[in-house]
Amino acid sequence: MLALAAWFGYKWWNARRVVALLPALKQQGATLLDVRSMAEFAQASAPGTVNIPLQELATRLDEIPKALPVVVGCASGTRSGMAKLLLKKKGYSAVHNIGAWGNFLK
Repeated sequence: MLALAAWFGYKWWNARRVVALLPALKQQGATLLDVRSMAEFAQASAPGTVNIPLQELATRLDEIPKALPVVVGCASGTRSGMAKLLLKKKGYSAVHNIGAWGNFLK
């Protein structure tokens, strides 16, 4: 139980950290990536975000510049965490998980 609480605490803290970095990351030309499904994205999304559903990400990497930061979000931070791992594995060095897509609005 304690480990679960620690995990959620870390996710919350990390999302707050990325929200604080967001203005600087935007100035650097960051790609704001929403990895929710197309249907979820169509219902609500943050301005300036690009939608590439997690299940399509591996085949659409050419749409994301490697030389610029990437900020990834989803519904809760879980899919964006998986997307971050994939991007890091594929050579993207500056990848940040903002957690829930609504954090792009802060």
